[in-house]
Amino acid sequence: MADGNPHLRRTLGTMAIVGLGLGYMTPTVIFDTFGIVSEETNFVVPMAYLMAMVAMGLTAISYGRMVRLYSSAGSAYTYVSETIHPNVGFVVGWSSLLDYLLLPLVNALILRSYMEAFFPGVTPALWVFVVVAAVTAMVLFSMSNTSKLNGILVAFSIVLIVVFVFLAWRELASGAGNGTAFSTKPLWHDGTSLGPVITGATIVCFSFIGFDAITMYTEEAKDESTVPRAILITLLIGGFIFFVAGWFAQSVFPTMEGFSEDALENSALPEIAEKVGGTLFKAFLTAAAFAATLASGLASHASVSRMLYVMGRGGRGPISRAFSFIHPRWRTPALSVLFVGMISLLAIPLNLDFVAALINFGALMAFSFVNLTVIVHFAWRGRLVRTPAEIFRNVILPVLGLVATLILWSNLSPASFNYGLIWLVIGIATMLVLTRFWTRPMRVRLEEEDMPVMDELYDAMQEQDKDLGR
Repeated sequence: MADGNPHLRRTLGTMAIVGLGLGYMTPTVIFDTFGIVSEETNFVVPMAYLMAMVAMGLTAISYGRMVRLYSSAGSAYTYVSETIHPNVGFVVGWSSLLDYLLLPLVNALILRSYMEAFFPGVTPALWVFVVVAAVTAMVLFSMSNTSKLNGILVAFSIVLIVVFVFLAWRELASGAGNGTAFSTKPLWHDGTSLGPVITGATIVCFSFIGFDAITMYTEEAKDESTVPRAILITLLIGGFIFFVAGWFAQSVFPTMEGFSEDALENSALPEIAEKVGGTLFKAFLTAAAFAATLASGLASHASVSRMLYVMGRGGRGPISRAFSFIHPRWRTPALSVLFVGMISLLAIPLNLDFVAALINFGALMAFSFVNLTVIVHFAWRGRLVRTPAEIFRNVILPVLGLVATLILWSNLSPASFNYGLIWLVIGIATMLVLTRFWTRPMRVRLEEEDMPVMDELYDAMQEQDKDLGR
């Protein structure tokens, strides 16, 4: 590393990154969406999560393979830039940036609603400011401490989910619901059909977003095998938690009879907790949901600031220099972190319904292109299709991942699609301006240590082009 060129500090081990991924996924969300997904699937929530985990698993394999090739924190932006074209990579990065930028804001909105419920006399703007300031400060000053706090919050939420499973088992033993935890009704029963289950899987698929975001920590991982391993572990642990919690919840509540309209349209968590464990457990599970949401706020804030950092590192001009700035003492992308904090303050005037309509488009864009990069790199460019095993790994698996993603595209809400399309058009226009209508490609920097040298070479080439009148 050149003197005076600070870089991200490699302090994160496998389980630290897994914790960040699980924090991003918010394990307690299973209870929040339980009523909505139960009604949608005709009461087979675990089956919806199982289908979603398979679909996300195919894409997770593609992420794991690409992160081994490119050890940069840019995730889909980097993989598409290196495999297909830097300009296309910018558009994909821009598209996914909308989701990543809004997820910290969503968490701030949810935390605001929790605090409003407990302290209705306090202005909501104060809670947003306090939450955003605390999360921003933690992510700004230390990534290591951020991962430790995230781990504590995630562990607390998982412990409460384990307690829920125990209480649900007790309820089943006393004859509630299906009367046993070993009934197959939570997976399939009379009246169940594939179409509604796929729709339900589309809803819960976005509970798994988090395994892809941890690729943003590639340059802070202790070694090159850490992130690929963490991707698989995060998906398996998260999927197991969702499936088991969903199984016991659906076993105790085979229908939503007795639940309020709010539980069917918004969060069913408070009523599920109270029906299973009483008022005291309701308070504890609500606290766990608060902890899980705060953990998600930390993880999402940290990951999107890394994406801004990598995209800025490949650009030119004052904006790019600001986003690619690494604080020499804290070794964090300081200005990117602060920018995400400022965006999160929009939780003061905005509402959750509007923001929720904006997300998911970019995630699907990233998933689609990451599966495509595996095909392009290994099957097309590498010609690794000579044996059945190579065809299976380099063509069939990523194609299945792409098909699963396209199914999710087909079930995207009109509002999410329309807003995402507007953001995509803005991104394409921005790319055309920055590249002078495709005449000058974007730059993508994979190695921080090479940045000063690459800057000099690039600037020299630009000066030479001017001298030659090109």
